[in-house]
Amino acid sequence: MPVQPILRFPDPRLRLPAAPVTAFDTHLAALVRDLLDTMRAASGIGITAPHLGIAKRLTVLELPGENRVRVYVNPRILWSSEESQQHTEGSVSMPGVTETIERPARVRVAFQTLNGAEETEEADGLLAICLQHEIDQLDGIFWIQRLSRLKRERLIKRFQKQS
Repeated sequence: MPVQPILRFPDPRLRLPAAPVTAFDTHLAALVRDLLDTMRAASGIGITAPHLGIAKRLTVLELPGENRVRVYVNPRILWSSEESQQHTEGSVSMPGVTETIERPARVRVAFQTLNGAEETEEADGLLAICLQHEIDQLDGIFWIQRLSRLKRERLIKRFQKQS
C-alpha cells in the first residue's frame, strides 16, 4: 500500500478526538496497511489513523525487537497502575524532537481486533508507554500536552528551528 502524508504539528486535527470504528471490512484492513507502511517510512513504532487525518480510533504498533505488528481498534484504557515510569517519547507528526514523559508503568486495555472481536490486554514497559501515547492521540491529547509548559515551549522552539 502507498505511504500516506502525515499531519504535522501544529495541525489542529491532531487535537480532535477520534470517532469509534464501526465497519470491520476491507477498507479498515487497507487503512491498517497504509498506517503500517507510513509508520515504517517515518521510522516510527506507533501511529494512529488521526496522524493521517482520518478521525477513527485505530492504532498500529510495531515495537523494536518484536517480530509482529499489533493492531488496536477502538482501544481504551481500563486500568492503570499507581506506579509510574519515565520514557523518552516523540511523534511521527513532530519528527526530530523528543522529551521525557512520565506515565503509569502498567495498563489494562480493551480493544477490538480487525474482525471486531473484543479483547483485553495487560501491558508494561515500552508497550504500556506506546499504548498510552497512542490512546492519548485518539482522545485528542497530543503528546506534548503531557509536558510542563516550560518543557513544551522549549520543545516547540526546537521543532520550529529544525523545520
